Amino acid sequence: MLSKPKSRKVAAILAFSGAVIPVSGLHKFYLGQPVWGILYLVLSWTPIPHVASAIEGFWYLVQDRDQFDRNFNLHTEVAVKSGVDPKQVAAYAEALRQLEQLRQDGLITEYEFEQKRRKLLDQMV
Repeated sequence: MLSKPKSRKVAAILAFSGAVIPVSGLHKFYLGQPVWGILYLVLSWTPIPHVASAIEGFWYLVQDRDQFDRNFNLHTEVAVKSGVDPKQVAAYAEALRQLEQLRQDGLITEYEFEQKRRKLLDQMV
């Protein structure tokens, strides 16, 4: 499911908080990067994620808004620019995942997969 656009300021605050509190990586969860968030949590007993959090907090602040959006809000930007309802985007994404599963299970050929994938993507735009 698509979420609201991420705020650069909130991401920076969470990153800087990870540099000073014993637990770091909250900014990674906020930005939709749970694997990195877990890695930061696991390594919180070392100084590595704390230093990385401080650097990333600074990086978020020096990025201009467009660059931050390209890095962390691309799915929202694409949905807004295309005029497609975010719920529809999620439905198309699920349909594509199911189609890929059929292809991997050998229930449809590569050619059939490509035809159906293109048809779905054409419907979306």
